[in-house]
Amino acid sequence: MRIVFWLVGLFAVAAALALLMGQNSATVTLFWAPYRVDMSFNLVIAAVLLLFLLLHLALSSVSMLRALPQQAHRWRVHQRERLAHAALLDALSHQLAGRYVRARSAAKQVLDQLDGLDADGPDALPRQVQMQVLAHLLAAESSHTLQDHRTRDSHLDSALRAAAGPNTATVREGALLRAVRWAIEDRLLGSASRWLGQLPSGASRRTLALRLKLRVARLGEDHPTALDTARLLAKHKAFSATASRSLLRGLVMANMSACHDADQLRSMWKSLDAADRKDPDLVLFAVDRLLSVGREDADSAQLCAWGSEWVLPVWEQYSSLDRAVQERLVLVLQGLLDTTAADGVWLSRIERLQAAHPADPVLQYLAAQVCFRQQLWGKALALFKSSVLGLTNGTMRVQAWVKLAQLAEQKGDDVGAVSAWREAALHSPLAK
Repeated sequence: MRIVFWLVGLFAVAAALALLMGQNSATVTLFWAPYRVDMSFNLVIAAVLLLFLLLHLALSSVSMLRALPQQAHRWRVHQRERLAHAALLDALSHQLAGRYVRARSAAKQVLDQLDGLDADGPDALPRQVQMQVLAHLLAAESSHTLQDHRTRDSHLDSALRAAAGPNTATVREGALLRAVRWAIEDRLLGSASRWLGQLPSGASRRTLALRLKLRVARLGEDHPTALDTARLLAKHKAFSATASRSLLRGLVMANMSACHDADQLRSMWKSLDAADRKDPDLVLFAVDRLLSVGREDADSAQLCAWGSEWVLPVWEQYSSLDRAVQERLVLVLQGLLDTTAADGVWLSRIERLQAAHPADPVLQYLAAQVCFRQQLWGKALALFKSSVLGLTNGTMRVQAWVKLAQLAEQKGDDVGAVSAWREAALHSPLAK
């Protein structure tokens, strides 16, 4: 369509010139004493146009000649830019391929191409600072992998100095995050905390920064900070549901292990959410830890009340638990009820559940222990005899034989007592 308009325009100009100059008989006379020159008007117009064209071409040629040095300089800068981009891509490719020596060499080529170019000058390359910082970081990453810490630190310092401007916040944050990761891998807690503290408040709330903060907290065994950070990451879905659950469970147990008295452990328990308070692993660990730290506490009844309150949600889901968890629950309950006299509430709970599962040897064992504590010797003897053959847990089996031996001694059955003591010794871990 554009060609059609050009053709129409040329035809129009040709028609106008034909009308103007075809029948034009005018002349132009030039007097230059003692001469007189007569020229047609058409020739004068053609000469003027030709003179203008020649003058324009001459001025353009002079301008092009004067611009040749600048064009040559721009061409050299463009070539350096192309070489720098190619070297940067080579460095990244080698880094991803695990060729760290070649990656560092390619990154140094990028820095050599950018050397001497003023980032604020008229000849600065587009995103020159970002290219320079990325080259330093690639060289530092390769040096870190090669265990060349001196070269790594040198490139890191150069990257941070290059990214000190007002418009380079993103690349500076990236350099700081890489520095934190390198310090964690070297197990340099102080350096990792220092680099992490230099992050802006906005960057410190990002998922990557929170992951690094979690690793720093775990490296320094700062369990409360690690737990808070892990909960924040789980809220932002930084981990899968299974991984989040496992991580939070481990950190909660670590916090509980750091508690040195019952009141501190109870405060920790109150800070847990409802889902954690129903987690069998956490509940059993918490009650076991409560009995451990409160062993010297004179108020054993209070400890028993706290432990009973904590373990009750797990007891209510006994039927859905694995056998190993059921055995742990029974052992924890046994230790909890041994802390003080077993009350009638727990006795009725155990009897109801044992009646619902009459063939369960683990429940029979627990009911027998409670009956033994209540001095119900006949019922305890029957339950121990029923459970001892079906128990798979070594600790329960040994304790059941011990209780059978004690009951036999009370009845004066020396033969039965010796036989029970022999079975207890045979199933003892020391015998194996």
